[in-house]
Amino acid sequence: MTKILFVGQKPETVDFSDPSLPPGFDAEKINAGIALGVKKIEERGWQGDTCMITPDAAGSAMLEKALAGADYDCVVIGGGMRLPPKGLALFETVVNIIHKSAPNATIAFNTRPEDTADAAARQVKAA
Repeated sequence: MTKILFVGQKPETVDFSDPSLPPGFDAEKINAGIALGVKKIEERGWQGDTCMITPDAAGSAMLEKALAGADYDCVVIGGGMRLPPKGLALFETVVNIIHKSAPNATIAFNTRPEDTADAAARQVKAA
């Protein structure tokens, strides 16, 4: 079975006052989008796991543990981790953890939680 890991920043830890984020975003909307994204992954017959991390060392450890616990075919990194300029260091950390801990997984990027399955599909087909 194809296994997909969706990595994002835990919505409750996002600074929604950041002007680089789309207006109207809040934790509730993001959590609903994450649930929809996982549902779409499962509708494709894939196993979908999530790893919503905090932007600190504990979050990095959480991601390392998730990657050590399974062999993923694709890891999708959420847009909220890479779009705000002040999140660049966290984004780099996440990419490097994935590269080190899951070297056989492809990496994909979504534009919003709801299109996570589409992002994974682009890379699963390419693998």
